[in-house]
Amino acid sequence: MIASVALRVDMMIDDELELFDSEGAPPLPAVADQGTIEHDGARIWYASYGSGSPVVLLHGGLGNSGNWGYQVPELIAAGHRVVVVDSRGHGRSTRDIRPYSYDLMATDVLAVLDHAGVARVALVGWSDGAIISLITADRWPERVSGVFFFACKMDLSGNKPFEPTTALKHCFSRHTKDYAALSTTPDDFKGFVEAVSTMQRTQPNYSAADLARIRTPVRVVHAEHDEFIKPEYATYLAATLPNAELSILPGVSHFAPLQQPELFNAEVKDFLAKLP
Repeated sequence: MIASVALRVDMMIDDELELFDSEGAPPLPAVADQGTIEHDGARIWYASYGSGSPVVLLHGGLGNSGNWGYQVPELIAAGHRVVVVDSRGHGRSTRDIRPYSYDLMATDVLAVLDHAGVARVALVGWSDGAIISLITADRWPERVSGVFFFACKMDLSGNKPFEPTTALKHCFSRHTKDYAALSTTPDDFKGFVEAVSTMQRTQPNYSAADLARIRTPVRVVHAEHDEFIKPEYATYLAATLPNAELSILPGVSHFAPLQQPELFNAEVKDFLAKLP
């Protein structure tokens, strides 16, 4: 089922990510409940805010939880307990010598949920975080009430040929600075990029039959000008997942949460409000 295309509203706009490059996203709120957990060879950083219906935000590749600075306060105000997680090897989280794996990162999310005492949660995933979210719903469906799947694929046929853009340049610049500031291996950004890129070029590899077994409610959200994912792939994904709908965000790209946060936040809140 295809949802109606989201309408533009009066909003802050950073389409080329110049503001994000120079200043980053707004700082995450001050919080007492944050720290790291030891899990399967790594220390995984998380933070928890607010109270109410829980939602976990999972960032994209090369990024960190600070990229959700426009979303966390909005979701707290909407009555949610918001948990953010730095993926393995990203931000403040560490990794071991194994290659990056979306499946392994999904086990990290489950470990954070167990540590935080969250029995069932909605997952909002952006890019690599979307893959991790859907894998989590596939492997532990009893723990996931819904998946907001933004801007990614579940097999390699969804990838567009790479074309550099100004927004990509600014995003990469910010990721470089954030990695140096947050990582326990601040001088290894080149190796980090190479390792994450290898994962992105080879994973995931879900077939149509694999997707058909995922019964969790999913909203597949595609940006009109996404730099990485084919629009027809988003249509395929929404048609193949048994309990999915498709929504298109107009006028934005892969970086919609930063480019036009009010537009993106309205879509997230609409999805969360409709979950059973």
